[in-house]
Amino acid sequence: MKDQVIVITGASEGIGAALAKHVSRLGALPVLAARREAALNQVAKECLGALIIAGDLTVRANVEAVAKAALAQHRRIDVWVNNVGRGISRPVSELTDEDLQQMLDANVKSALYGMQAVLPHFKSRGQGHLINVSSVLGRVPYVAVRSAYSASKHFLNALTASLRLELALSHPHIHVSTVSPGVVATGFGLNALHGGVDSRALPRAQSADDVARVIAETIATPKADVYTRREYQQQVMEYFGATDMGALEREWVKPR
Repeated sequence: MKDQVIVITGASEGIGAALAKHVSRLGALPVLAARREAALNQVAKECLGALIIAGDLTVRANVEAVAKAALAQHRRIDVWVNNVGRGISRPVSELTDEDLQQMLDANVKSALYGMQAVLPHFKSRGQGHLINVSSVLGRVPYVAVRSAYSASKHFLNALTASLRLELALSHPHIHVSTVSPGVVATGFGLNALHGGVDSRALPRAQSADDVARVIAETIATPKADVYTRREYQQQVMEYFGATDMGALEREWVKPR
């Protein structure tokens, strides 16, 4: 990973910040992007040679500016990690148009803009690695109040797989990966639209550092679909292999 130029969006806290610090320790050159410049500067203090670009990454022009700045500084991009995301606490019956739009902007459009911003460069080099940070909820909708979040991550997963298919024959050395964490001990829950529980207080929440290590392993050894715990893949297989998904879903909502 030494000297690889790795763009990380949503790098001001949580998984993005942990990944930035982790790859920097491995000798990579991180390019950090997020809305909050002050928070990015704090992360950059622990990342030797980091380049920071502040901006709202739900705006296409700002994502394109990240790619341009990275190329101006380093002349190349080796890995692009789309990590911008936000949760929601609202069931399907109460969703508004604005709820859906915010989930699409944060969890789908920001990643689409990243994919489209870096792809011409990857194609010109004939190589590169694009990683979209999704969620186990993008496979298995365990939590009713995360309805639009789950839907947006399903959307992201479909876009990711479709891009992989698009490039499979024409650009076989451009890798496209999905990484799916479960509950992560960050401020994600508290920052959810309409509020939420603190993810750090939930049982078996995985640390952001653990997730960062899995993403770094995916950079070192590219795979198409990665879960940050083995049990998550087993749960996905159980759900989609069930003869009656509804029976499983009723088990999830039973009082404990």
